[in-house]
Amino acid sequence: MKKLFIISYLILIIVAVACNNNKDPHAAHKAEAAKEIYTCPMPEDSVFSNKPGSCPKCGMDLVKKETHSKPVVEVELETILKPTNEFVISSIPVTTMEKRGEQIEIEAVGNITYDTKQVGSISARISGRIEKLYVRYRYQKIKKGQKILDIYSPELLTAQQNLLFLLKNDAENTTFLQAAKEKLLLLGMSNEQLQQVIQSGKPSLTITVYSNYNGHIHESGGTMNTFAGTMKDISLITEELPFKEGMYIQKGQSFFTVYNPDRAWAILNIYGDNQSLVKVGNTVRVTPETAPDKDFRASIDFIEPFYRKESKTLTTRVYFNNSSLKIPIGSQVKATVFGNTREAYWLPKEAVLSLGLDKVVFIKSNGGFKAVKINTGIIHAKHIQILNGLSVTDSVATNAQYLMDSESFIKIKN
Repeated sequence: MKKLFIISYLILIIVAVACNNNKDPHAAHKAEAAKEIYTCPMPEDSVFSNKPGSCPKCGMDLVKKETHSKPVVEVELETILKPTNEFVISSIPVTTMEKRGEQIEIEAVGNITYDTKQVGSISARISGRIEKLYVRYRYQKIKKGQKILDIYSPELLTAQQNLLFLLKNDAENTTFLQAAKEKLLLLGMSNEQLQQVIQSGKPSLTITVYSNYNGHIHESGGTMNTFAGTMKDISLITEELPFKEGMYIQKGQSFFTVYNPDRAWAILNIYGDNQSLVKVGNTVRVTPETAPDKDFRASIDFIEPFYRKESKTLTTRVYFNNSSLKIPIGSQVKATVFGNTREAYWLPKEAVLSLGLDKVVFIKSNGGFKAVKINTGIIHAKHIQILNGLSVTDSVATNAQYLMDSESFIKIKN
């Protein structure tokens, strides 16, 4: 009985397999075709059919209607939030950064002013009255040894009389005689005037004050920057000197200041991004705007260790001999400072786009450009130093601003 059951089970399995093998292989296609629906292309004609043909209302051919839907691809949140400016489609030229040594040249502007090391002061060694004034107007040019004024001084007259009294009554007292002579010299009398008093035996009523400097005369308290910066009122520049004949002056009073235009400074203003590149001793080519043909070379002698009022530029001083150049004080100048050679990686300035605090370049990638943040250093001529963010094998767009402005900036790579 058991064997009969097993045989019957095997026969059923064989029959089932045979039935499956005899199944129509096109059944699936037929079932799919049975599901096909044809409809009129005109939306107002609601005509449907399970086979091709013509619309009984308008006569147009029926079109197949899609009944199955495409599989839905899952979209991640990262893709939805991807910015539209992450990738740019463009075919503009590309470049790569290069490593080389560059002779740094820094452009600066400034003006010419007096060298304060050459400033001289003319003051009175005695109190007295101005008998004669030889200087008549502001900025009058004077030479060393030139007469400035004559002073009448009772103190000086008394000292001369004491010397003449000793010479007449105690000529053997060399100590007193020497002391009397030294007193007159200290009061401002020159050796020639002293010898004239001794030879004539008569005191001089006045003493002449001579200039010990070459240059232009200014009244005491004048500023050397009269022409630099804000120009004074022309009436103040051309008015008479404050000292007049007959006025009294006090011992130690400084009444004139002499500035020498043959020794001058070029005051140059260096902007913030170049201040670390400027050193004392750097060669400078200075070109006056009033005389471009008189450009000259000098070197930076001093860098001021502070910022001047209402200025954020670093001020440097270039000393030079102005005796042959004759550049007017107050002239504006342009200058080129030649710094040291710097070995670094460089890109054209146009290849880097500034976004305020950040700098970006567009790297070539799969037929388009991708924005990448970089760190930059100094700007020299038409190139900018690259500190990090790029490799020498990266190709970047030669003009980053073009990609920023172009309509291609809003295209997305699929």
